Amino acid sequence: MTHAVPGRPRLGAIARKIGGHLVRGLAMIWVVATISFVIIREIPGNPVLGQYESLIQKGMSPEQAERATAVLYGFLPTGNLWQQYVGYMGSLLHLDLGRSLSTPGVDVTTLIGHAARWTVLPVLAGTLLSFLLGVTMGVYAAIKRSGKLGDLLALSGSLLHGVPVYVIGLLLTAIFATLWPIMPSGGPVDVEFVPGFNAGYIGSLVHHAVLPVVTYTLASYGGWILAMKSNVVAVLGDDFILAAELRGLRRGFVFRYLARNAILPLFTILALSIGMLFGGSIFIEEIFNYPGLGLLLVNSISSRDYALMGGTFLVITVGIVVANIAADLLYTVIDPRVRSGGAA
Repeated sequence: MTHAVPGRPRLGAIARKIGGHLVRGLAMIWVVATISFVIIREIPGNPVLGQYESLIQKGMSPEQAERATAVLYGFLPTGNLWQQYVGYMGSLLHLDLGRSLSTPGVDVTTLIGHAARWTVLPVLAGTLLSFLLGVTMGVYAAIKRSGKLGDLLALSGSLLHGVPVYVIGLLLTAIFATLWPIMPSGGPVDVEFVPGFNAGYIGSLVHHAVLPVVTYTLASYGGWILAMKSNVVAVLGDDFILAAELRGLRRGFVFRYLARNAILPLFTILALSIGMLFGGSIFIEEIFNYPGLGLLLVNSISSRDYALMGGTFLVITVGIVVANIAADLLYTVIDPRVRSGGAA
């Protein structure tokens, strides 16, 4: 007779957990896609039908105008609501988000793919830096909570946690791009450098990314240090810490015990934060004129490019859903208590 190994979940439990997450994630994506369809179709003036009628007025036959409009929006402008909806969902299944109106002839997926690379790296860099800094300072803030260092660290977290991200971005721009102009005020790279794997271009990319990354870092730092301090203070009263101190373990070992057990809940928040920052990148990218998903969404709204707007919103939602699933699975892997429970 075989027995489950303690701390190691059975494959069936893992498969059920992943399956449940996928079903919930797909349901959320379907809801957002449906909302995008309704917005595009029912917005005042009905841009889909308006485009169809405009093409007919320009001399196209109804069949040609119908095909051209379907290419732009991903569904036919004629037919009943159900037929249009089925056509739209069919296009999404083929990863066809339509064509951009503000950039004629270019697929929405192409524009989103180009913008995503300018969002992913700053978001990841800023989130990981703020996590590492906040977690480390949170541990010291908890251990030194009765001293001036602990008070100072906690105060820094409280102040930054209450400042909106766009205020941080504007302050950094005013200080380091205007008053003390050592950083570029906007754009992803200097135009004089030829794109490619060369020192000038890469150096310019890094130089332009400093302020956005620092903004992401400072915007998240306060939450991490306060959460970590609270977790460490709670763990300090646990029996295993008291037992470790009674056994005379060195302070370094106790510190690692504290950090390891207090940090576990934050890994879930870390993955969720990465997903949420894709949506929150709107303010930062607009301030620094960084051509990522946030700025693309803002521009699509201002130019009434509904296909691009719906596609960008959908991709941001997919990123949040994937981060949510990754967060829960990551917590299952790193926390032995959850693994044991899953295998029970």
